[in-house]
Amino acid sequence: MAQKKILMLVGDFVEDYEAMVPYQMLLMVGHDVVAVCPGKKPGDVVKTAIHDFEGDQTYSEKPGHNFMITGDFDAVAAADFDALVIPGGRAPEYLRLNPQVIKLVQDFNGANKPIAAVCHGPQILVTAGVVEGKTCSAYPACGPDVTGAGGTWAANNDTFSDAHVDGNLVTAPAWPAHPAWIRKFLEVLGTKITL
Repeated sequence: MAQKKILMLVGDFVEDYEAMVPYQMLLMVGHDVVAVCPGKKPGDVVKTAIHDFEGDQTYSEKPGHNFMITGDFDAVAAADFDALVIPGGRAPEYLRLNPQVIKLVQDFNGANKPIAAVCHGPQILVTAGVVEGKTCSAYPACGPDVTGAGGTWAANNDTFSDAHVDGNLVTAPAWPAHPAWIRKFLEVLGTKITL
């Protein structure tokens, strides 16, 4: 398997599991993962939040771990990476306001490179204009954003355990879908795991 270079886009209050677990899983299978955040440099950290499903109308939120930035956002370009990962949480709602973030996503999409987004991550895809004519999953509260941008929201089952692939987009509704989301992302990347 050829090692892939993967960019992970995070920000303060990114969902803890949706950043930590994919980061570690992708490293585990041999890929080089670079985590970046606008305004942060390597060695800086972002705060994370743990979102859980406890029977309320929406998720609950608790403080998570600090997540270390490993790359310089101002120095990254889509041409230098094989794929992009966008975790959810509250980070996407403000990251999508950054024109450099939007341009970066558009560049990945324009090159037809794999983009994995989970939970609220598709908010960035919507703002970048890359969901029109595509079907993607997202946290249910983001479904109207997807359809309003000309995409089709892939409705999720009650366990949030499924993921969806449409071309280069690999999306999922929340962290319980990690096994399906990462498996499908690895397939789109062409990663082969042998046991």
